[in-house]
Amino acid sequence: MRVSAKSDYALRALIEIAGRTDGTPVSAEEIGRLQGIPHGFLQAILADLRRASVVVSQRGQSGGWRLARPATEVTIADVIRAVDGPLVSVYGLRPESVSYNEAAMVLQHVWIAARSSLRDVFEGVSIQNLADGRLPRPVAAMTRDEDAWRPH
Repeated sequence: MRVSAKSDYALRALIEIAGRTDGTPVSAEEIGRLQGIPHGFLQAILADLRRASVVVSQRGQSGGWRLARPATEVTIADVIRAVDGPLVSVYGLRPESVSYNEAAMVLQHVWIAARSSLRDVFEGVSIQNLADGRLPRPVAAMTRDEDAWRPH
């Protein structure tokens, strides 16, 4: 899987927002400055997140961005889907919609299995986990495998 800059920036922005334990809104300018995200790109990402009901904006002098629901209820999968679409697609189609001949049909099963694996991780990690710097045990356990850190 390739993680887009859009997904990475969206998650980093949400970590900044969720890190405000007092719930005060955070300006896009501050998020961009703290995370090194280009302002125009960040504005487009925040608009995508607003459309997906992940964040809400507050206008005015003390305005900015807040989470639309508790950080414990927003997962990495929610964010990726909001800014990039489905977790796994095959030339723009969901894996269950791809047609193959009998000889290649097994590929569809590979794509479905890959999506299932991604869901296990991405739906199991919340923005609150990220803001706290703590992964759920099953995900953290995957990172303790030395082979997970090696490029192949």
